[in-house]
Amino acid sequence: MAESRTPLLDELEKGPWPSFVTDMKKLAQRKPAVQDALGQLEMSYRDKKGHWKHGGIVGVRGYGGGVIGRYSDVGDVFPNVAEFHTMRVNQPSGWFYTTEKLRQLCDIWEAYGSGLTNFHGSTGDIILLGTVTQNLQPAFDALSEAGFDLGGSGSDLRTPSACVGPARCEWACIDTLDICHDLTNTFQDELHRPMWPYKFKLKIAGCPNDCVAAVARADLSVIGTWRDSIRIDREAVREYADGGLDVERAVVNRCPTGALSWNAEKKELGLKAEECNRCMHCINMMPKALCPGVERGATLLIGGKATILQTAFLSWVIVPFMKLEPPYEELKDLLRRIWEWWDENAKTRERVGELIYRKGMREFLRAVGLPPAPQMVFRPRANPYYFWWPEELEGNGHKEQG
Repeated sequence: MAESRTPLLDELEKGPWPSFVTDMKKLAQRKPAVQDALGQLEMSYRDKKGHWKHGGIVGVRGYGGGVIGRYSDVGDVFPNVAEFHTMRVNQPSGWFYTTEKLRQLCDIWEAYGSGLTNFHGSTGDIILLGTVTQNLQPAFDALSEAGFDLGGSGSDLRTPSACVGPARCEWACIDTLDICHDLTNTFQDELHRPMWPYKFKLKIAGCPNDCVAAVARADLSVIGTWRDSIRIDREAVREYADGGLDVERAVVNRCPTGALSWNAEKKELGLKAEECNRCMHCINMMPKALCPGVERGATLLIGGKATILQTAFLSWVIVPFMKLEPPYEELKDLLRRIWEWWDENAKTRERVGELIYRKGMREFLRAVGLPPAPQMVFRPRANPYYFWWPEELEGNGHKEQG
């Protein structure tokens, strides 16, 4: 029996789960680039270092983003991956496809690329892995003919993404699909032409369950919510209790703000609506008895990101509630103000959350014209001093001290 050329990768084929290595080996039988990609990956596992090098700018006519240049630093050993560029393709809102379109995508990449795909990247795009420079423009032309566009890459607006929202989820408080589609069409220049200090991610979640993980990963998170009270079906609550659910232990005691109470004798659930932070735990536990309120919109948060310069950030609330109705001009105007301030003040490769951390939330809110709100405060201030702006003092009959 011939000795395997990829003994380390072979280990990933063992066990009960499907393996990307198995699929790559099948594809390698007709794609030399995939054969060399396997060889280079085996080398990386053995050397404990990656062999993709940075350098070289590639793209298609009229676009500054959407194509990620990738070159091998061992191209002399694996010539078929000396160039192995990635194309990011703008996914449909909510990741809904017809089988016809999926086949078109695969046929295009079979013709112009390695055949390797990733559905989907962390930003949301369709990822087409591995092609050479001369095939980029023909591949893009074929994608355009099929109705697809490139997504974002580099220092630009990354491809906006959204959960399935009202298409399949009963908790959706906003039309995530329409919002995502509208913003994508509106901000084409920002999406395709890198012109900012760094990338900006925009994700839309239909409810606070946040199935697109916007709060942790998006520079601006749009989270569907409601302004009034959770609606309670009292009879359905009793049915849950009669059916064996320990409402007090599993629901009430796990409310993070203590907004819920339980009358065990009457089997009644109490709610202090003003204390509710809309975490969705109680609704997830008793979906037949509880549901979001009627007055719906979105909470906007800013600054989510993984570790690059400063640290990992979860987003901060900047707008507790905004009614989101077409054509979404209030949201678009706020985005433009945020981008203008960020572009003016940020260092190279500084995300907007890092800039706010460096400059301060007060300066950010003032620059973009947003009022402070209690929802922005994690806990009450321990410091009793507040440093007023000079014009605020003058407006209240005080003069700035010299």
